[in-house]
Amino acid sequence: MKRVCEFLIIIWICFEKNESARHRPNPNPIHASCNVDWNFGLTCPDTSNKIINQIDLWKGEDCGTGEKCRYTFISFDNVTLKATHTTPVKKYVDDLTFVFKPNGNTECTVNGLSYSETWYAILDYGTNYCNLHNLITGSGLNQTTNYREDTNNGRCTQYSSADCDKY
Repeated sequence: MKRVCEFLIIIWICFEKNESARHRPNPNPIHASCNVDWNFGLTCPDTSNKIINQIDLWKGEDCGTGEKCRYTFISFDNVTLKATHTTPVKKYVDDLTFVFKPNGNTECTVNGLSYSETWYAILDYGTNYCNLHNLITGSGLNQTTNYREDTNNGRCTQYSSADCDKY
């Protein structure tokens, strides 16, 4: 019976994703995730170093009142940075990917993706957005010249209700 229920859930998710894409111009992600594009007024090496340093600063388990902790650096090949974030209470793991592309000689365009490893996660209270946003603001990248962020509810689960002081 459990396998039948899992199968039906998977079928429903696939059907809902196809129906959503067909009938709504900007559907919400079907899985708890977030996709963000940024522009920073720093070179890509400087930008990636700031994010890596922030991940290192927040690798511990002391979260204070939020979730600015439990980040883990996985790898960086000078283009793609991979990390994870583990929520402090439920211990859910989200995979983080940042892809860096030079924009001229002094700026960097970055695509960030946070994706819940929990297969059944649909809603996340904006946690995946906050996983990315907190690293950007914690590192001060949001203060660089020509800073720009581009995302919306169609690209980030519950983006408009995200509370990044909490998550």
